Amino acid sequence: MIDRDRLVELAIRLVSIPSFTGSEQACAEAVRDVLEGMGLHVQWQQVEDGRANVLGTWAGTGGGPSLMLNGHLDTSYSGREPWLQGIPGFQPQGFEQAGRIYGLGISNMKGALAAYIEAVRALQDQGVRLKGDVLVAAVAGEIEKTQQGDAQGAEFRGYAAGSRYLVTHGGVADMCILGEPTENKLVLAHFGSLWLRLSTHGPFIHTAFSEGRREENSILRMRRVLDAVLEWLPAWEEEMSYDGLRGVANVGSIEGGFGWRASRTPHRTDLYLDLRVPPNVTMQDARRKALDFARSLEGVDAEVYVTAPGAEIAADHPLVEAVAGAHAEVFGAEPERDVTRWFSDASVLTRYGIETLNYGTSSGLPSAELGENLDIHGLVQTAEVYARAAMRICGT
Repeated sequence: MIDRDRLVELAIRLVSIPSFTGSEQACAEAVRDVLEGMGLHVQWQQVEDGRANVLGTWAGTGGGPSLMLNGHLDTSYSGREPWLQGIPGFQPQGFEQAGRIYGLGISNMKGALAAYIEAVRALQDQGVRLKGDVLVAAVAGEIEKTQQGDAQGAEFRGYAAGSRYLVTHGGVADMCILGEPTENKLVLAHFGSLWLRLSTHGPFIHTAFSEGRREENSILRMRRVLDAVLEWLPAWEEEMSYDGLRGVANVGSIEGGFGWRASRTPHRTDLYLDLRVPPNVTMQDARRKALDFARSLEGVDAEVYVTAPGAEIAADHPLVEAVAGAHAEVFGAEPERDVTRWFSDASVLTRYGIETLNYGTSSGLPSAELGENLDIHGLVQTAEVYARAAMRICGT
């Protein structure tokens, strides 16, 4: 049913259009043109300058549930980062080699976008008419990042910015498949994120006049805070366990002083924590617990600046059963089920009443030497699963 060459051509074309967070519009235009060429009703959503969502609807004959296939256009990197130079799979230049596709964003998640489109094309080619609508949504701004401090602008507006716009501007369906790279496992739940900033302060003075005042230095004051954080994190991780999976947290960044002016003691030092929150814990409770800890530290200011909830779907939901059945038909075995500690746009979709299942192709995970890459046979099989799942959900 799936046209391998057509799928590969589209995947490579999408990968070869740079779409770093904040600059997704060119890739959105390419998706729009393809969907229009397929005869879908296409809605253009201008999220902001240089950024857009595209929503294509393949109208059903009526009487069946609607299914969304949602994927983000933005990539985790731009390819211009110094540490990614010379790594082909981290560049926005797709190519095929030895049965795999290489290029920035192929696994996360332009391969899935191409698979959605090919699944619908394949059904059209077969003359299939579904009762329910199928919606293909290509969205901006999913990558886990946010504006903070001097980091301002569209390139820092992620964490479901596009899907949040999508659902408030007509992009709703009864349920959704989100093709994040799950290694073809059914991800029934994922954790959310709470980002916490802890700040210490001290006098801003010249080194020559700092004698005897070292303990007032905000960086050295942060040392005690970091010790307290490392002592506290295991308790957080234990309390935030879910379905047998232990919680997790990360000390993500520390900033203090000026490298270009080391002759001054830093007036402020900031420590940034990423605290993962399971889907059965509200962000209000997580915020309260995080701030209770922060406020127990002497001389520390604290701020919660990201609250991105997790998501979950019932194991017996019709969407789960449909994708599991389609997977078994294509792969010849029942799919594994999983809970992950990464974030996805299911966070926003489920809170708008769109039950969402993360299910995507096996990527083999990015290689440090070769970057993002995707097995073509696995991508073809995954597109076939999407097509079969659409028939099961939407009805024929």
